[in-house]
Amino acid sequence: MNRPSPAWKRHRSPILRFVHKHSLSLTAIAFLIAWIVLYRNSDPSTHMGAFYGNAIADWSGSVVIILGTKWLIEIGSAESRVYHGHIKNPFLKFLACHSLLLFLITTGIAWAIVYARMDANSKWGQVVGNIVSEWLQMAGLVFLTKKLIERGSKESK
Repeated sequence: MNRPSPAWKRHRSPILRFVHKHSLSLTAIAFLIAWIVLYRNSDPSTHMGAFYGNAIADWSGSVVIILGTKWLIEIGSAESRVYHGHIKNPFLKFLACHSLLLFLITTGIAWAIVYARMDANSKWGQVVGNIVSEWLQMAGLVFLTKKLIERGSKESK
């Protein structure tokens, strides 16, 4: 049964509606920006500096998963959105049906190349190394959830 939305929801400004509809991704992005600012101004050899660096990798992964599962598709994975397209070209259909995993692989390779050209012990080298690890973990989980199950998990088939 379709009920009209309450009057207070209908009369919100477009900006407030946008913030309400995208509050999870906006909050995750705000945390990521905060960790970057804190890390930029910290000493990575301290506990807090190392924490901020790890937080950058973790929250960048969170942002990618939040936005990636919102806009991209991985057929057979409970984490992605459902494919509703009707693409006739097999190659384009493959790209559309596996856009989430292909995005993670492509950007993961880019991060790995950046990391390979950096000093791994530099301030940002450690962060980029953690991001490469995060990307590999995300791609692995997306791929594994296509075939494997975990009893009691709503994401499992």
